[in-house]
Amino acid sequence: MDDKQNVKIKVRGLSKVFGKNPQKALELRNQGLKRPEILEKTGQTLGLSNIEFDVHEGELLVVMGLSGSGKSTLIRCLNRLIETTEGEIVIDGENIPTLSDKALLECRRRHFSMVFQNFALFPHRTVQKNAEFGLEIRGVSKDERHKLARESLHQVGLDGWEDAYPNQLSGGMQQRVGLARALANDASVLLMDEAFSALDPLIRKDMQQELMQLQAKTKKTTVFITHDLDEALSIGDRIVLLKDGEIVQIGTPEEILTRPADDYVRRFIEGVDMSRILTAESAMRRVRETARESDGPRTALYKMRENSIDSIYVTDRNRKLVGLLEVDAASQAADQGADTIAEYVTQDFRRVKPDEPLQNLFAMFSEKSFPIAVEDDQQRLLGVVVKGGVLNELARAGEQ
Repeated sequence: MDDKQNVKIKVRGLSKVFGKNPQKALELRNQGLKRPEILEKTGQTLGLSNIEFDVHEGELLVVMGLSGSGKSTLIRCLNRLIETTEGEIVIDGENIPTLSDKALLECRRRHFSMVFQNFALFPHRTVQKNAEFGLEIRGVSKDERHKLARESLHQVGLDGWEDAYPNQLSGGMQQRVGLARALANDASVLLMDEAFSALDPLIRKDMQQELMQLQAKTKKTTVFITHDLDEALSIGDRIVLLKDGEIVQIGTPEEILTRPADDYVRRFIEGVDMSRILTAESAMRRVRETARESDGPRTALYKMRENSIDSIYVTDRNRKLVGLLEVDAASQAADQGADTIAEYVTQDFRRVKPDEPLQNLFAMFSEKSFPIAVEDDQQRLLGVVVKGGVLNELARAGEQ
C-alpha cells in the first residue's frame, strides 16, 4: 500500500527504567548487561531498552510478546501515560516526551484513542452515551457528538443498541462500544491494549475479523498489543516482537515465520500452521510466457511449445489479466483460420490476490491443474502458483 510509505510515528532510542536511579541502570545496560543482571545489581527494572521502530500511515502494527516483555509499557509510553527515561517518540513532527502538559493534552486529543482489555465502559451510561464520552470531554456540541457517535456505532454493527446499557450486552458487544467510542473521537492513531484478550475464543476471532474489515475501510493507523501469536499473525501488517524489554524482530507475519531472527523466535513460532499463514505470494513464481489478445493462434501455439506448457495466460498491453488459452482451443482457432485468439480465451481458471492464504489454494487446483493466477488490485498478472510450489513452500518453511 502506498500510504504505508508515510511514517506516522517514529520511535528512536526509547528506554524506560522503573526505579529511583535510572541512569545507573542505563550505564550497566550500555556495558552489555541485560535486564536480570541490572535488576540484581541495582534493584531497578529495565522495562524497555533502546526501542526503535516506525508506524506507517494506515498500518495495523502489532506489538507482541510474553508477559513481562514490555509491550504494555511501550504502548503507554507512546501517549505518555508512562514517562520515558530516554529516547524520542515523534508523531507528525511532535516529540511527545518533550511536550508541556498543555501541549501533551492537545496532542493526545488529536492523535490518540485507546481501547482497553476490560472495555472501560461506564455502567450507568447507555451505549450511545458511552460512545459520546470522549467527544463530551472535548466540549463537542450535543448534536454533533450525537451524530458522530451514531456513525461510529453503525461502523461497528451496533445499530439499534444505542439505548441499551453495558450489562445488557455480551462481551463482544461491549468491546464494540469501546471501539466505537475510540472511532468517534476521530483521533489519527488507535491504541489497542490486549483489546480482545477477555473475550471467548469464537467472539475473539469475530472481533479480529471485524477489526481487519474496519481497518480496510477507515485506514486508521493502529498499534495493537497482544501476547497471542495467532492473533498477531492474523491481523498484523507487521509485528514487533519483544523479549525482556528489547526488540527481537520486526517484520511481516510471513517474514517472521519464514526468516526467524534467532532461536527464541523459532521456539516462539513452533506449531504454527504454515498453510494458514503463508500466502500465495510466497509460493508464486514468474510466468514463463503470456499471450496477447491480438496474437494469432499460431503465435500462441509457438509460445506454448517453446515453454513446454499446455495453456497460457492472456493479458492486455498493461498486463491486465484477460483470460486463459488452452492448447486445444488454440489448435481449433488455427484450424478455423482465426486471426486472433480473442474468442477462444476462457475464464474457467482461478485467480487470487498475493495475500491469499496457502491453505485456501489446495482446493482451487482443478483436474486440469491450471496454474493459479496471482493478480494485484488492478488485475495485473503478477505470477502463478502451481501445486508443487505450494508443497515446496510449506516444506521449506517447516525446515526453518
